[in-house]
Amino acid sequence: MKPILITIAGGTASGKTTVVDEITKFFNNDDVTVICQDNYYKALDDLSLDERKKINYDHPNSFDMDLLYDHLLKLINNQKVNSPIYDFKEHNRKANEYTEIMPSKVIILEGILALYDKRIRDLSNILIFVESDADIRFIRRLRRDILERGRSMDNVIVQYLSTVKPMYDEYIAPTKRFADIIIPNDTKHDVAIEVLAAKIKDILK
Repeated sequence: MKPILITIAGGTASGKTTVVDEITKFFNNDDVTVICQDNYYKALDDLSLDERKKINYDHPNSFDMDLLYDHLLKLINNQKVNSPIYDFKEHNRKANEYTEIMPSKVIILEGILALYDKRIRDLSNILIFVESDADIRFIRRLRRDILERGRSMDNVIVQYLSTVKPMYDEYIAPTKRFADIIIPNDTKHDVAIEVLAAKIKDILK
């Protein structure tokens, strides 16, 4: 049976991972494979850490879309792939480290620009955009980057104002028009998840 691909986009800290977790609860663990677009940031081995810190990671060009597309295509054709692993503290892929990802019935891709590339949209069965208030997204990102990614408050604020917000307005928010479903993550959205899970199961049948 050919796997189905669910693609989920949305701004930084909009709640994409929460939506993914809620969807996967409706399926057996072996039936769902989750791909994180963050792991497909381009390798920057030729740059120093200070140089890597200055990269605009919210621009489409920061991602290796070709590799991501190739891996999704292989998974849809029931082939395993070796996904790169991204280190947020080093702003680079981990050298010679990969995650072996096996194909399954449901493949979920999530990332800020998951809906940006037409090739990936064309592969997808369902396109989703998770929407959240800008202030809430900023607060979530501030807390996450300080606690989990070793960033300072000043660093997070500067990055948000200089690249994160402008790139959201220019590249991420416009992909909303490609979505089959828009899920507001500021309020309770159990019904949306249940309807979505039912649709996925219907496609699988």
